[in-house]
Amino acid sequence: MPSNAGTTRLVIVESPAKAKTISGYLGPGYVVEASFGHVRDLPRNAADVPAKYKGEPWARLGVDVDNGFHALYVVSPDRKQQISKLVKLAKEVDEIFLATDEDREGEAIAWHLVETLKPKVPVKRMVFHEITKPAIQAAVANPREIDRDLVDAQEARRILDRLYGYEVSPVLWKKVMPKLSAGRVQSVATRIVVERERQRMAFRTAEYWDILATLAVAKPGEGPRTFNATLVALNGDRIATGKDFEPTTGRVRAGAGVVHLDEGGARGLAARLADQPFTVTRVEEKPYRRRPYAPFITSTLQQEAARKLRFSSQQTMRTAQRLYENGYITYMRTDSVNLSETAIAAARRQIVELYGERSVPPEPRRYTGKVKNAQEAHEAIRPAGDNFRTPGEVAKELSAEEYKLYELIWRRTIASQMTDAVGSSVSVRIRAVSSAQEEADFGATGKTITDPGFLRAYVESSDDENAEAEDAERRLPTLVKDQPLTADELAAQGHHTQPPARYTEASLVKALEELGIGRPSTYASIMQTIQDRGYVVKRGQAMIPSFLAFAVIGLMERHYPRLIDYDFTASMENELDEIAGGDHAAVDFLTSFYFGSTNGTGDQAIAHAGGLKKLVTENLSEIDARSVNSIPLFTDDEGREVVVRVGRYGPYLQRALPGSVPGPGSGSASASGEGEGEEGGSQGDRAPIPEGLAPDELTPEKVHELFLGGGGERKLGDDPSTGEPILLKSGRFGPYVASGERKSSLLRSQSPDSLTLEQALQLLRLPRLIGVAPDGTEVFANNGRYGPYVKRGDEFRSLDSEDKMFTVTLDEALALLAAPKTRQRRAAAPPLREMGNDPLTEKPLVIKDGRFGPYVTDGEFNASLRRGQTPEELTLEQASEMLAEKRAKGPAPKKKAAPAKKTTAAKKTAAKKTTAAAKKTTAAKATTAAKATAAKKAPAKKAAPKKATSTPKE
Repeated sequence: MPSNAGTTRLVIVESPAKAKTISGYLGPGYVVEASFGHVRDLPRNAADVPAKYKGEPWARLGVDVDNGFHALYVVSPDRKQQISKLVKLAKEVDEIFLATDEDREGEAIAWHLVETLKPKVPVKRMVFHEITKPAIQAAVANPREIDRDLVDAQEARRILDRLYGYEVSPVLWKKVMPKLSAGRVQSVATRIVVERERQRMAFRTAEYWDILATLAVAKPGEGPRTFNATLVALNGDRIATGKDFEPTTGRVRAGAGVVHLDEGGARGLAARLADQPFTVTRVEEKPYRRRPYAPFITSTLQQEAARKLRFSSQQTMRTAQRLYENGYITYMRTDSVNLSETAIAAARRQIVELYGERSVPPEPRRYTGKVKNAQEAHEAIRPAGDNFRTPGEVAKELSAEEYKLYELIWRRTIASQMTDAVGSSVSVRIRAVSSAQEEADFGATGKTITDPGFLRAYVESSDDENAEAEDAERRLPTLVKDQPLTADELAAQGHHTQPPARYTEASLVKALEELGIGRPSTYASIMQTIQDRGYVVKRGQAMIPSFLAFAVIGLMERHYPRLIDYDFTASMENELDEIAGGDHAAVDFLTSFYFGSTNGTGDQAIAHAGGLKKLVTENLSEIDARSVNSIPLFTDDEGREVVVRVGRYGPYLQRALPGSVPGPGSGSASASGEGEGEEGGSQGDRAPIPEGLAPDELTPEKVHELFLGGGGERKLGDDPSTGEPILLKSGRFGPYVASGERKSSLLRSQSPDSLTLEQALQLLRLPRLIGVAPDGTEVFANNGRYGPYVKRGDEFRSLDSEDKMFTVTLDEALALLAAPKTRQRRAAAPPLREMGNDPLTEKPLVIKDGRFGPYVTDGEFNASLRRGQTPEELTLEQASEMLAEKRAKGPAPKKKAAPAKKTTAAKKTAAKKTTAAAKKTTAAKATTAAKATAAKKAPAKKAAPKKATSTPKE
């Protein structure tokens, strides 16, 4: 779109990719530049606080809570270079268009840009939901002002999260472990995962049986000759299924009125039914109809991408961001299922072209969202443009990841405007009378689809991998009432009840959405944050809480239950939505939440408790850290309580000795068991918990194994030379053997489970004296940090195997030691991935594999990949931001060089001074001894407590 003659306009977007795409749609006279996301934020630490504010009591918060919650914003260090560029450009143009995203975050970025650039020319806000030429031209032609209500809502959310994080996180440092963080939404998400794991830990499995009959019709007509039917009732009483059992006891629910068949009962009944006639007693046929699914919103896109493509939430959103910025899909952060009239028309045209006119309903379909406070003015996620491009048309332009997600979005959009899937469903009951006159009823269901409709384009997946797909058919023979059947086979089959499934990212996003917690722009970051903080780990698709999460959530539930209450958190989201709509003032909301004023709109339960500030400070002394960091498991057969302790070096098991109980609340009140010592402390056995073991896997059998065989203390036998017991133990650095004062770690090739007494004796004899060299020095064999070796004096040589430590002879050792040291320089490993040039510095970025894992580097600065990030998934923008943060901190301080050795003359001078000083020292010793005697008699002064220096995390 050509600019007015002589007019130059600066268009500012968030990312370089977006800038590149948009610049192609605008004519001469437009300069399109990226801000690289947010340009200002609250200070991250004390170093970010400007000098004139450092003395202010609120500076650490970055929010002046006593003066209208005024926020202190600072330009991010990694954005200063880009801001300078934008300031320069702003002085050279006639107009500025702020083309950031159309949500609250984008609106806030636009406002921050105005506040930072302070332009002297007119500033306009342009918004669009897709990056296509018509959409961009329409946005330029119809600009608007910055929406201050949206800005206020985003600012209120940011301040709210800062207050929550900076006030609650220090409580976790003091009572659980340093450097932990609490978050308004992340803590609630963690609680959901922990509660599911508690259900799994309390679950008790139950066994139940039924009979699967393979039945045949005498004269087959339409359909198959045989079909399967399952025993559903006996003598009129229903056969028990999984839903009839209590999950915490494994017993049949009281009043269920069902027949619980065990293996013997099922096999006996099957035998008594053999050779007996079967008769159809009921046939019910109903029409089957299934409407298409609504187009994607952010949450459903993440869920389906997880189910079908195995994408993480972050991976889905990164890929969708690229598709959006390059003009393939509409904006991907939305909670609206609406489609524009243009999009509906495009979908219907394409359906006719691909599937025929019968696949298009007479009237367009319109959907109503179920998400609270959905912004219905926005559109659902769909292919961009007025004419959708098929996956085949864009295949060569997209990466494999982008293609898969685009196809998913395209299929879902097309299917949403297609006809219903129709067919019929059949339910059949069959009866047989056993030789003992027992009436056994069997049931079978079938489904046939006569017109698949939208199922031709798209079939939704389920979180239950065993669930039947929507387009699956189960065909039965044509059956009528009183029709005789014969049993080809009667098989008794056993089942076990299953604990509730763990959350996946998909099902957790769904749970948050149903609770009204979080918003489209936050789901992916919530998933990532709870993993980065160590509260949740992923095993395949399953999300497993750590014991650290159990301790944190336990503390919050006991002492700050309102802060992780589902309804409370959802109500805060509603409050923020009302601020965005201009219905409430942000200051009133923040005042009520933080100080407890009941005049505002904030939550009254928090308000009456005196607000967040009072809540976290007054209750601090009541929190027993030892109790918080103890997770009870069960009481064993000997009456000893078994608990998990969350310690400084990780979780471990503790079991009371006879007559003592290590339960919650006993002992020291220091965080993480401080005061106990890692090897001593309160009475009881200890055993480490292997890394990767899920909480629900700590069954009594597994705990017994850990204490006695898999890492706890175990006696291997007695040392024949000393008579002392030889014990296998597990310590902070792994398993080791001990006897008296002697200790030795196990070799890499040895397993605690299979270690013998003879092997333990060998280990305890290390270092092994091989013999004496001709010059009189002793030669030893031992195991070290870099493996087995032989040693004479200061000379070392490596052995090629651990076994050689026990068999190498003196001659072999001397030959090794006589040979020159050979050091082979290892060739530099190739980079894991080449990423292209940094958008900020133009330096090439590569990902390498380092000693502590993969890291990204520009040749000068290195940044380790964060937990959960993979070299394949890291984007160029993320890598650039990570290195910019490192660059802002400056190079690591160099180690001071060791002082040069003194010259001979200097040594002589020093020797004279030393002699003189020695005389003074002798006299001083008597005085010091006298003072020490007096000090013993005087009461000791308590050391002043150290001040906390950490910055709270949000």
